[in-house]
Amino acid sequence: MSSPEAPASGPAAMNQRQILQAMTGLMAGMFVAILAGTVVANALPRIIADLGATQSSYTWVVTSELLAMTATVPLWGKLSDLYNKKLLLQLSLAMFVVGSLLAGFSQGVGLLIFSRVVQGIGAGGLTALVQVVMAAIIPPRQLGKYAGIFGAVFAVGTVAGPLVGGVLVDTSWLGWRWCFFIGVPFALAAILILQRTLSIPTSRREIKIDYLGAFLIVSGVCSLLIWVTLAGNEFDWMSWQTGAFTVGGAVLLGAAVLVESRVPEPVIPLGIFRNRTVTLTTIASLLVGLAMFGGTVFLSQYFQISLGNSPTVAGLMGLPMIMGLLVSSTVAGQIITRTGVWKIHLVIGGAVMTVGLALLATIDRDTSFLLLSLYMALLGVGVGMLMQNLVLAAQNDVPARELGAATSVLSFFRSMGGTIGTSVLGAILANRVADELASQLPATGEEGASGGGAHSVPDISLLPDPIREIVQDAYGVATAELFLVATPFAAMALLVVLFIKEKPLKTASGNERLASEEGEAAGEQAPVTPVH
Repeated sequence: MSSPEAPASGPAAMNQRQILQAMTGLMAGMFVAILAGTVVANALPRIIADLGATQSSYTWVVTSELLAMTATVPLWGKLSDLYNKKLLLQLSLAMFVVGSLLAGFSQGVGLLIFSRVVQGIGAGGLTALVQVVMAAIIPPRQLGKYAGIFGAVFAVGTVAGPLVGGVLVDTSWLGWRWCFFIGVPFALAAILILQRTLSIPTSRREIKIDYLGAFLIVSGVCSLLIWVTLAGNEFDWMSWQTGAFTVGGAVLLGAAVLVESRVPEPVIPLGIFRNRTVTLTTIASLLVGLAMFGGTVFLSQYFQISLGNSPTVAGLMGLPMIMGLLVSSTVAGQIITRTGVWKIHLVIGGAVMTVGLALLATIDRDTSFLLLSLYMALLGVGVGMLMQNLVLAAQNDVPARELGAATSVLSFFRSMGGTIGTSVLGAILANRVADELASQLPATGEEGASGGGAHSVPDISLLPDPIREIVQDAYGVATAELFLVATPFAAMALLVVLFIKEKPLKTASGNERLASEEGEAAGEQAPVTPVH
């Protein structure tokens, strides 16, 4: 039986050089997760058009990965509190490799969507575990600086993905399949780097995995997310299918709460929500996911369809937003590490994100790129200041033994917000485009010339000039409406952030805090033993 102090030995107090070496593997893994979602962004219009699929399929290819990632994040987070974090990271990377290969070799939309589910499960592990490991080896007071690096990698992966994806699609001898193959070497490299550089002790203890709770959580979340994905496309929002999915999801999640409140090792410890900081940052993360992911995932479609640009150019057009995110996350991280003050960055980030989304709600097919760049840069600055620092605030205010659960809860709700936002706004986009086309095309006498139907994703290059202009107008109007819908969620995130109480950042790493907590627990029990 290991002593309580065991976890404190060795890697618990890593120096800066060791941390940077480990961060190389962690950031390579995170880059892979980001790449999975962004590299296909500019390729999707071409993929869906080539496969003759619908706008619903476009949304599904995006949403299926988000859904799988969202549903599994709490499980990965809980496993990280119980098992070796390095092994779990490598396992999630291996799943990403399998999903990428399946996607690259897929011959139809069905297999493509399934492969995205496999990628999403792997990405769920990376989303939760990278931040858990960072908290384990880096003190909160220093986390701001490294969170800035995380933000920079996020920005580079986000900008490189669409750009590389666009180039691959526009290169005839490569094509869109390489959008999936390209992440494989990065994932394999990350596995090897982590094997060499990351050493994290595993706290040995008797555990009983809550399989029932895990099943109920995943089933309930999937029921609700599948509902928001299909509603408005496959069936009406007010229909018996809506009732079945929502009631079923609510019953499953209600049963999950009951189970989680009674088992010794819950997947999501309900007691964690008694912590005000965790509760508020969780709500804010959900709203950020709704506003950011839901509002920006369709920008590439706007660049290509409404503005008529190639996938490569569409990738370049996203640079202002990514540069804003990169600069703000890096600078804010450095300032937080130097001063220890963090709440002001959340408040400013929430305000700037809200303004950016509100301005993007004014765009159309004739908006100048200068104005568009300014609006996107503001959105990027706001997201860069807000997203990672919400995680920092929560990690700083929970016991070390709950770092995995707290981090995964925030990631879970942010991802769930993104999935819901993408699904609902995707349905709004499809319906608004269909309404615009239905009202304008009859005047031209060419109702069937829009590229395969109102709910199909058109290939602009194949449309005659009058029809192309109508389609471009329709997508411009619909995209602006998405940002208008997303803006109130950003405003609510700002309101929630105002109520978060600023607390001094701890100076001990997660591993050191865990050793201290276990030592204190052993000390409290020590006087009791001699009585017997």
